[in-house]
Amino acid sequence: MTGIVLALLGAALAVGLAGIGSAMGVGLVGQSAAGVVTEDPDKFGQTLLLQALPGTQGIYGLLTGFIIMQRVGVIGADLLNLTMQQGFSVFMASLPVAIVGFISAIYQGKAAAAGVGLIAKRPEELGKAIIYAVMVETYAVLALLASIMLLFGIAL
Repeated sequence: MTGIVLALLGAALAVGLAGIGSAMGVGLVGQSAAGVVTEDPDKFGQTLLLQALPGTQGIYGLLTGFIIMQRVGVIGADLLNLTMQQGFSVFMASLPVAIVGFISAIYQGKAAAAGVGLIAKRPEELGKAIIYAVMVETYAVLALLASIMLLFGIAL
């Protein structure tokens, strides 16, 4: 039964670390946005859009956690009796989205917070501010794809 514990630890890390990173990133942008909206309440919509961007890594971690739970039988089936090797494989497959999700959400928050500063002075440049923040997203998407491919490549 130790294999299942490792697999579920992987699910918990994917959800937890990516979620923590997203919370930190969204918080960073929210702090910057609150200052801008204090001066110009009409910029709420633009700043809210930028604030939402670092939240996607938490969604990627949650998706990965759900896939793990479904594959090992926590959701919709009987719980599998995984070997240590299978459990460790699932655990390792969760790490790309957990680690990259955590780090990229924080850095995406920093890029989006800088974008808030950009639209404070030049609101017509929202598209450029979004592009700067979305560039960081690329690596979170690649990590999600790696974790999913690894998870579906494991024979359970």
